[in-house]
Amino acid sequence: MPFTIDDAGVASAGRITVSPIAGALGAEIAGVNLADELDDGVVAEIRRAWLAHLVVFFRDQTLDGDRFMAFARRIGTPVEYPFVRGLDTHPRIIAVTKLPHETVNFGGIWHSDTAYLAEPPMATLLLAREIPPVGGDTMFANMYAAYEALSPAMRAMLQPLRAINSSALADVSKTREDRLRDASASDESDVYEASHPVLRTHPETGRKALYVNVAHTARLDGMTEEESRPLLGFLFRHQVQPEFTCRFRWQVGSLALWDNRCAQHNPVNDYHGWRRVMHRITLQGDVPA
Repeated sequence: MPFTIDDAGVASAGRITVSPIAGALGAEIAGVNLADELDDGVVAEIRRAWLAHLVVFFRDQTLDGDRFMAFARRIGTPVEYPFVRGLDTHPRIIAVTKLPHETVNFGGIWHSDTAYLAEPPMATLLLAREIPPVGGDTMFANMYAAYEALSPAMRAMLQPLRAINSSALADVSKTREDRLRDASASDESDVYEASHPVLRTHPETGRKALYVNVAHTARLDGMTEEESRPLLGFLFRHQVQPEFTCRFRWQVGSLALWDNRCAQHNPVNDYHGWRRVMHRITLQGDVPA
């Protein structure tokens, strides 16, 4: 079913309304209660909007663990996260919590989720349970746009390159140190590494995306870290320029669904002294190509 778009850029796709929140990526979807038994047509509309906007947001969703998992299963296959133990009642839902006395948040750096796995997740769903009165927004960046803004010569140079992604980078350790100590699902000494193409082709849209990130990408495959640093440093700065990004302000009951294959995200750590609790599900992906 095609979208119809009005003068304000709001698209209607049958039963849902899709409202972009920025020029680069991101849209809010209204007209659907995710706690309902969704028919295939509505799920297809949501999926089309998600592929078009890379990250979509739903407001005022009242979902218990069962209904949250049920919606996630309509999009993909939920998988366990390697470093944080899931909820006792729902092992594939993890609690992303920052307590009032903590100053380090979880994943507080630009990244694509678990790029150090051989099959990184296709997507992530994040549901707001408790939020601070101000702050705690999440930023997202469009890796299609980052790729397309590169010069033809740079694209040609990057095309054959692969990058080594590792769970052992210092910045990653900093963002999960408290969670590893208190709630690890695996041995803290476990290190995951994977080689992936620097330019990834999305398996559903066929578009190319820049697939390196400052949190996980350690070096270019076949090169030392020192040799890799100038080029990777340029790419890390390039891919999160403001014109490639959007910013989402959470409310209790807000849900985000982002495409991990072509978008990065960064939870902003600006709410010290307040409690923030999110529930997260990751969806099984494939080998980047």
